Amino acid sequence: MALFRKNKGESPQPKSSTPPAWAGKPSGRPPLTPVEPTEVPPVVTEEVPEEVIEAPATPEVVPPSVETPEAAASLEVEEQVAEEVTESSLEEPEEVISTLDSSPEAVEPGLDQESEGEKAPEADVPKTPSKKEKKKSSKTEKPEKEFKANSKTVRELPRVMAIANQKGGVGKTTTTISLGAALAELGYRVLVIDLDPQGNATTGLGIERSNFEHSMYDVIMHEHPLEDCVEPTSVKNLFVAPATLDLSGVDIELVSAFSRESRLKRAIDLIIDDFDFIMIDTPPSLGLITINALTAAKEVLVPIQCEYFALEGLSQLQKTLQLVASNLNPDLELSTIVLTMFDSRTNLATDVANDVREHFPEQVCESVIPRTVRLSEAPSFGQPITVFDPRSTGAESYRKLAREVSNGAPKRAG
Repeated sequence: MALFRKNKGESPQPKSSTPPAWAGKPSGRPPLTPVEPTEVPPVVTEEVPEEVIEAPATPEVVPPSVETPEAAASLEVEEQVAEEVTESSLEEPEEVISTLDSSPEAVEPGLDQESEGEKAPEADVPKTPSKKEKKKSSKTEKPEKEFKANSKTVRELPRVMAIANQKGGVGKTTTTISLGAALAELGYRVLVIDLDPQGNATTGLGIERSNFEHSMYDVIMHEHPLEDCVEPTSVKNLFVAPATLDLSGVDIELVSAFSRESRLKRAIDLIIDDFDFIMIDTPPSLGLITINALTAAKEVLVPIQCEYFALEGLSQLQKTLQLVASNLNPDLELSTIVLTMFDSRTNLATDVANDVREHFPEQVCESVIPRTVRLSEAPSFGQPITVFDPRSTGAESYRKLAREVSNGAPKRAG
C-alpha cells in the first residue's frame, strides 16, 4: 500500500541519501537561526484638546424669570398669598407669617438643583381659611337644638313634671310609679296624678277604684278641689290622685268649655306648696287631657323605648311641645329623656340609645332602665318595684335615676 498518493502528471522525486548537517549533534534538533531585530515605528498620538478631556461643567442656574414655568408658578403663589393677606383680618398675624415662610421664595436658589430633564415638584402652600369657610365650620360644629336644657342642673322645688309620649307601651306608667317611689325613699313628698283613663298608675300603687269618692274626672270637669282627691299609698311620702274610666269622655265634654286647656293648672296651683314633686301620668295620645298636663307642667320627662318607632314618636311630641310653649305655656321645656326597656343583647337597642344621645346630649339621663321581668310583675301586686323587689336590677336603676333627676335638691315640703 502506498503511503502517498501520486499526483497526476508528476513523477515521484527520489529521496536524497546524504544526511543533514545537524543529524550528528546530540540534541537531535536543528539549530536556531538568530532573528534580526526589526525597528518598530513610533506610535504617534494626536493631542486631545483640553475641552474634550475636562469634565462637563454643571449647567448654569437660571434665575427665576417670567419665561420659566417654575418662576411663573412662584409668581402665582406670591400673588395668591398677597391676596389672602389683604383679605385676612388683623387678628391673625401668625397664620400670615406661616404662609409667607412656607412659600418657595423663602428658599435660596441654587441649593438643591436637580439634573437636566427633571422638573422640581412644586411646593404645597397651606391656604388660610377664609371668613366664609370659618362661618360654615362654626355652624356645623355647633348645630342649633330645640328645647335646650341640662337635666343635671339643680332645679328649684317644687317641680311639676309631665311624663308624656304619645306612643303607647314605652313605660310611662311604670316610670311614673317607680320614679315617684324612689324619690319618696329619698325623703321628697311626691304626688302622682293619674290622667290615663285606664287608671294603671292608680292600681299600680295599690289603690282600688271602689275605695275613693272623687277622681281626676271631677277635678277637670267640675273643678273639684284637688286636695279632696289625693289618696295615700303604702310608700311613705308617696300620694296619688286616682283616675277612672270617666276620663275617656273629657275630650268631647270639654269642647265647648271656657279655658279648657288650663283647668288642671288652676287645680295644681292650689296644692303645689304641699309637695316637692308632682308627676303627671298622661295617656298615649295628644288630646285635651295631654294638653292640660303640658299646660300645667313646667318640664317634660319623656320615656323612650329603645326601638325605632320610639324615635318617630319623639319627633312628633317635640312639635306638640313647640305649639304648647308658643301658645299656652312659655315656661315648658323638655328637661329629661329616660331610655327604657333597654336590652344590651341586641344591636338595635344600642344604636337607638346612641342616636338619642347624639341628638339630645343634655337631656338624656345616664341611667338606663333595663328590660326585666320583675318590673312587669310589680304592678300585678299593687306595689312599686322598690317595694316589690328592692334588690332587683330595675329597683336599683330607678333609684339611680331618682338621684340623677333630683340632683341633691334640698327638701322643702313635709
